[in-house]
Amino acid sequence: MPIRSRVSLALALFAFAVCPTSLSGAQDKPADALRQRIDGAIASVKPALVRVHVVQYSLYGGREVKYETTGSGVIISPEGHVITNHHVAGNVKRIFCTLADKRELEAEQVGTDPLSDIAVIRLLGEPGETFPTATFGDSSRLKVGDRVLAMGSPLALSQSVTMGIVSNTEMVMPKFFSFYKFTIEGEDVGTLVRWIAHDAEIHGGNSGGPLVDLSGKIVGINEIKFGLSGAIPGNLAREVADALIRHGKVTRSWMGLEVQPRLKGSPVDRGVLVSSTVPDSPAETAGFEPGDVLLSIGDQPVDVEYEEQLPLFNQLCMGLPIGEKVNVVVWRDGKEKKLSVKPIERENFLPKGKELTEWGITARNLSLIASKELRRDSKDGVLIISVRSGGPAGEAKPPLRSRDVLIQANDTPIKRLENLVAFTKELLPNGEEDENVPVKVLYERADKQYLTVVEVGLEHWRDPGLEVRKAWLPVAYQVLTRDMAEALGLKGESGVRITKVYPDSTAEKAGLGVGDLILKLDGERILSSRPEEMEVFSAMVRQYKIGSEAELTVVRQGQEKKIAVELAPSPKLPREMKEYKDEAFDLSARDIAFFDRMREQWTPEQQGALIQSVGEGGWAGLAQLAVNDLVLTVDDTPVTDVDSLEAIMRKVRKDKRPQITLKVKRGIHTAFIEIEPRWEEQESTEE
Repeated sequence: MPIRSRVSLALALFAFAVCPTSLSGAQDKPADALRQRIDGAIASVKPALVRVHVVQYSLYGGREVKYETTGSGVIISPEGHVITNHHVAGNVKRIFCTLADKRELEAEQVGTDPLSDIAVIRLLGEPGETFPTATFGDSSRLKVGDRVLAMGSPLALSQSVTMGIVSNTEMVMPKFFSFYKFTIEGEDVGTLVRWIAHDAEIHGGNSGGPLVDLSGKIVGINEIKFGLSGAIPGNLAREVADALIRHGKVTRSWMGLEVQPRLKGSPVDRGVLVSSTVPDSPAETAGFEPGDVLLSIGDQPVDVEYEEQLPLFNQLCMGLPIGEKVNVVVWRDGKEKKLSVKPIERENFLPKGKELTEWGITARNLSLIASKELRRDSKDGVLIISVRSGGPAGEAKPPLRSRDVLIQANDTPIKRLENLVAFTKELLPNGEEDENVPVKVLYERADKQYLTVVEVGLEHWRDPGLEVRKAWLPVAYQVLTRDMAEALGLKGESGVRITKVYPDSTAEKAGLGVGDLILKLDGERILSSRPEEMEVFSAMVRQYKIGSEAELTVVRQGQEKKIAVELAPSPKLPREMKEYKDEAFDLSARDIAFFDRMREQWTPEQQGALIQSVGEGGWAGLAQLAVNDLVLTVDDTPVTDVDSLEAIMRKVRKDKRPQITLKVKRGIHTAFIEIEPRWEEQESTEE
């Protein structure tokens, strides 16, 4: 026996020798009582446990890819309703459940909710059959140190039970793990859920199984393992399950308000900081502004000082009456201000998708927030999820790509996915995927509108060209391919098609528009009919002097016309913009380039400094500053360009401020980044 073992045994024998009462029957009673409670809890829940075996699917590579997986669940109604996780039974083709009595029954999906990661399925038993059930307890009464049982089918094994204690009743993902969010179909589960952390062992396959207290009540639905195990609180799970059983979905309200905990330097000691409002949302309409501190909603005071309080605030907001005005109070410019907001129904971030085999794509409708993320004014169109390599859409010239928005097929407007499905059925009434049917497709990519021809059931592809310098026509364009020309009634013609006219440019003043076909430059044909000839037109323009006038032969809506246009100097590229590096904060920034403004749809008046790099582990990196953030202010001082940013940051270093707050524009959002340097470690970086 090793020395350590002999010492441990000696200490154990010593403990028994000096504490003889430990051998008495009286000392066994607490252990017996605990065992009885555990046995009772297991007996209450185990008959209702099920192993969930599903055929799931994912949409990628232009295909609906199916695979098998397993999880756990528990029966919560005599009719056979089973609660589990959305990530177990959300996107499914078939569901089978193994009951405690070893029977296997097929099940159907009742409803699912990706935001809370809860789904409800129903066992398809014999007509009139009833099932054993487990009941919910009150998860709000759980305390740290309470014993709990994790029940389910880990690794697809038979039912198992593990025991542990509650470690934390309000676990959230730490702020410095913001790069890691538990997202499902675009929904951040942590915006709504504060997990019950516990140390009962769970593994893959435990997902959807119940967390049970020693009275045999469900207090959570196991979901994640992140060091500690994490369960969705039973009260929230029960509320979602009830809604799914009654209505097949969960209805929530939405204001389009984005918030974060108050900053340490906040002027008030209550409320929640408004970081952004979604464009055209109820919050923007109501007049919320970034930097407001929201103090109350209706008669309910709100307070978010810590990350752990955000899910409760979000639950409050999502429970507001839809379509009814709610009075709110914000703190702005040193005083309280009253606003009124009318929430609307919240959509899932990502609607259900579908494979269209005839096109070689997977696609879905657009939600409001997804359309805003794409900087679109409308939800009309079909969002391409993925494109099959070698498929019709992937082989078109130019090809469709992920995140393109298809808006028209031939002369049929495509506003929703069902429109594209109906169009395809009419085009191919027999469903023959190998038919060679050319379809003229209009689609949007970022801020440009493209035209292509897709041979439904056939295959093609293209390679994009590059921008050139010197003389420049301020438009973006695509090559007029032979297929496209023929589809437009211009067989044998070549040239380019305008996909975007840059605002306030000589091209806009000349009257050029999206969809114009440029066939000649000063009478010389533009010999571009293949994607690889993208550079031909640019090379022709480059031969002119900046400021000279050229005559374009343009076809617009079938009519040919001559348009004179002044050729402008090409704008500076991002790599040519003035750059500033800050070694103390380990970041670099540059001035805004022309193409930044066009990509982000910023007005000429938009000022700021664009973050070029953020060093991993630096002060800016630790505060979650990100590449492509546009810095608008530093401690309320406006940033107009990199020169002003450098001047401000020099003063920051000189004053050795303990906290620096950057207001940044991040896509369509704004955020407040609080950096907290330790200046004693930065002395070596001072000039």
